[in-house]
Amino acid sequence: MDKPMSGIGFRLMTLVFKVRDFLHPRIDLLKETGIGSGFYVLDFGCGPGSYIQPLSQLVGVSGVIYALDMHPLAIKEVQSKATRYGIKNIKTIESDCNTGLPDNHVDVALLYDTFHDLSRPHDVLLELYRVLKTSGTLSFSDHHMNEQGILTEITKTGSFKLSAKGKKTHSFSKLGQ
Repeated sequence: MDKPMSGIGFRLMTLVFKVRDFLHPRIDLLKETGIGSGFYVLDFGCGPGSYIQPLSQLVGVSGVIYALDMHPLAIKEVQSKATRYGIKNIKTIESDCNTGLPDNHVDVALLYDTFHDLSRPHDVLLELYRVLKTSGTLSFSDHHMNEQGILTEITKTGSFKLSAKGKKTHSFSKLGQ
């Protein structure tokens, strides 16, 4: 995806996600990641912020959540949720790839339901590799892709290897540090 979807499209997606999140709480996916208190987490392609509130519970006050999306409405929605829920340890990043974060800074990067839509997936994986700590985890979920497609796409750069498979997520660790 080279540019953000229309405002109407984004609002419709947000509505669909609210229904999805009610039926299938996002905390269920996040429990598979091993995120704990004090973690620094990057939600890459955060959309309307479905993971923000449960993430804040997992990382606690000593952790940090980075919410990245290319859509200005996504950033606005995440900031609104942060205010509504009193989440102070969140930083929003409006970008389609570059995070602006330091090297080896993030414990877990979430790449949920966005990979299939990326116009530069290789660049995104390189950026996630750069910002993840040596012991960091790329948590991946994309219902638009089958198992083999996920494994092929994430490991073909030689940057990541599959380290665990949950019910709804795949965890990848960094290679070659």
